[in-house]
Amino acid sequence: MSPTFILFFLLLCFTSQPCRRRIFTSAAGGQWQLLQKSIGISGMHMQLLNNDKVIIFDRTDFGKSNLSLPDGKCRNDPHDTALTVDCTAHSVEYNVPVNTFRALTVQTDVWCSSGALMPDGRLVQTGGFNDGERRVRIFTPCESCDWVEIENGLAARRWYATNQILPDGRQIIVGGRREFNYEFYPKNTAPDLFKLPFLSETNERGVENNLYPFCHLNVDGNLFIFANNRAILLDYVNNRVVKMYPSIPGGDPRSYPSTGSSVLLPLKNIQGPALEAEVLICGGAPKGSYLLAVNGTFLPALNTCGRIKITDPNPQWVMEMMPQARVMDDMILLPDGTVLIINGAAAGTAGWENGRDPVLNPVIYRPDNPIGLRFEIQNPTTIPRMYHSSAVLLRDGRVLVGGSNPHIYYNFTGVLFPTELSLEAFSPDYLDFLFNNIRPTIIAPANLANLYYGQKLTIRFSCDAPVVQDRVVVTLVAPSFSTHSFSMNQRQLALGNNMVIVLGMNFYDVEVTMPPTAVLAPSGNYLMFVVHQNIPSQGIWIHLQP
Repeated sequence: MSPTFILFFLLLCFTSQPCRRRIFTSAAGGQWQLLQKSIGISGMHMQLLNNDKVIIFDRTDFGKSNLSLPDGKCRNDPHDTALTVDCTAHSVEYNVPVNTFRALTVQTDVWCSSGALMPDGRLVQTGGFNDGERRVRIFTPCESCDWVEIENGLAARRWYATNQILPDGRQIIVGGRREFNYEFYPKNTAPDLFKLPFLSETNERGVENNLYPFCHLNVDGNLFIFANNRAILLDYVNNRVVKMYPSIPGGDPRSYPSTGSSVLLPLKNIQGPALEAEVLICGGAPKGSYLLAVNGTFLPALNTCGRIKITDPNPQWVMEMMPQARVMDDMILLPDGTVLIINGAAAGTAGWENGRDPVLNPVIYRPDNPIGLRFEIQNPTTIPRMYHSSAVLLRDGRVLVGGSNPHIYYNFTGVLFPTELSLEAFSPDYLDFLFNNIRPTIIAPANLANLYYGQKLTIRFSCDAPVVQDRVVVTLVAPSFSTHSFSMNQRQLALGNNMVIVLGMNFYDVEVTMPPTAVLAPSGNYLMFVVHQNIPSQGIWIHLQP
């Protein structure tokens, strides 16, 4: 890390919409580490589990992967478009602490699918292509578990859909290609399918531009859904739209294939009566980019972010300019309350061979800084991460990055961007050894603590340097399902700036209160961090339950 800012510069705003002050800080920060040169498959989809293992998969109809299944295991699929008998893996379990992986078996095509965690920690993965489009697949965290598939577990074809965890523990599954509806999993006595005209209204003939809609659970329990260039607030209990948001300025699409990314910014003051929620959407491709890219013309990507307070009575977008144009970017909430923007290209769109000019430098976005001073350019990777890349936050504060296969099959030679089977880790500046003396270490509670809504909890931690009492905050981060530039169910809550009790010998106690309801934090596993002077501890797993 560079401990001081080394460059300030101004960029002109090239969009037709007004941008605020545009000052970008080049901190030249962060470090990259190559973890695995090849895991045998490309990391199109990723989910961190509560045992510090990451489930990774791509698709079954690529043909053979570079990883064999264990002896005696093969996939026999008469419907597969590449191989009906395939003895190679298309899914792996990556063990983060020991940097190893093992092959997993999926029986039907998981290409461009979605997923989310159940309250008990199981990964429920839904949909895909061809014979996988109505499948539900379940993976249970254990030493030797493998995928279990449920045939016809979905009421509709789910290809390019989005899953969101709900306060009652179910998942809502929204959209998919030519599916203008939503459904729930697990099923109950309600109808299987619910129409959502908003998805047909945002569908563009020949392009669509409303796939993998950005979904965020609002603090009032309703669902924020963004598709193309518009957003609504959906009361999914009564199947009615309760709010329509203004179109994002400029009118350019931000969802697949004009793929930008989106996060619900960290929730603060969660015990207060007037809790606010803000959504940030960054990057994407100008209207018409997809059809032009298919014909060999690659327009520059969008260089703007839109930020909107979705809880306001009269919400309006505030536009900001990024230091780099970017399409197919991933956005990751970091435990210190910042946002990492990573991966992607500076021209073109999502789709086979449709991206150009890889963007190798991540960017840190600091939402609490004054507008114009929020972006910091980070050190670059050497590996382009184009179409079909992914990224997830790990318990130690690093970000796992994988994937990039903008081809119909695995192609390693003779193409602009060869298929990537590698895994990297990006370490933000807060992991620099220069901060080791102020970095907290959580001592108690232990990993996988069971906690309840509204419960008061004393966290004991150590720190080598004296703690600055008003610079301690405890955060909860929900592990997300990452694919196609959107991390589903990503969520962060700050539990407050609390009084720290000095115990002596570099030990401290801090008391926090768990979120009051499942609307703010649906039941399940979260990573808990103690953050001191913007430097987070390693996380511990906690389980929040009714």
